[in-house]
Amino acid sequence: MHLRLEQDGPVARLLIDRPDRRNAMTQTMWEQLPRLVGQAMADDAVRVLILASATPGLFCAGADINEFAACSGQEDWRVANQAAIRASQYALAHAQKPVIAAIDGDCVGGGCGLAIACDLRIASPTARLGITPAKLGIVYSLFDTKLLVDLVGPARAKRILFTGALHSADDALAIGLIEQIAPDPLTAADTLARTIAANAQHSVRASKAIVRRILDGQADDDATTLALFRDAFTLPDFAKGVTAFRTKSRPDF
Repeated sequence: MHLRLEQDGPVARLLIDRPDRRNAMTQTMWEQLPRLVGQAMADDAVRVLILASATPGLFCAGADINEFAACSGQEDWRVANQAAIRASQYALAHAQKPVIAAIDGDCVGGGCGLAIACDLRIASPTARLGITPAKLGIVYSLFDTKLLVDLVGPARAKRILFTGALHSADDALAIGLIEQIAPDPLTAADTLARTIAANAQHSVRASKAIVRRILDGQADDDATTLALFRDAFTLPDFAKGVTAFRTKSRPDF
């Protein structure tokens, strides 16, 4: 098993564990990842998911190029591979709970595609990030490309895609490809995850859902988003939050 799910209280970790191939993703791994994300989302005890490498100093070198070379001549495989990659990114981007990528080492190609599908990204000072279809003569899907454009804007996305260059953590932070640099990104991600997990989960998940609607093109409220605002006042989290505010205590959500 090159992917596995671990849990520590309210935080789950989806770990990539194929160090001999720099955590390169095979078709089997692409197909497995959405199921593991779904498992974490279905577990009521889990409030935040972290995507990381099981091995320090690695994140993900992208898709397994040897498998590409061996199977790319098969149309059925190409169709299945595209579907599996999209399903993995979609599962992360549309997960109802927050997902944090802890990036240590190279985060390239499909590995970077996984990271940009997460809500937040924390990288080590030595991390390198790049999206490299121009180095391989391939084309990324619109969904994949939109995730990048949403993060860094169209001009920077074009530069990343046209050049295929690898970016240092400092450069990635400057252009918005990551949000934080930390000596130990997994520990930093865990600290952030537990901060998020301590807050009102209805608020956190509704905020994520609304941001996703905006990224998907919605520009104004509809009945669903209006209800999210209105109904929050009737839920237990609101009562707990107001009580804690009035008594100057910490809310227990």
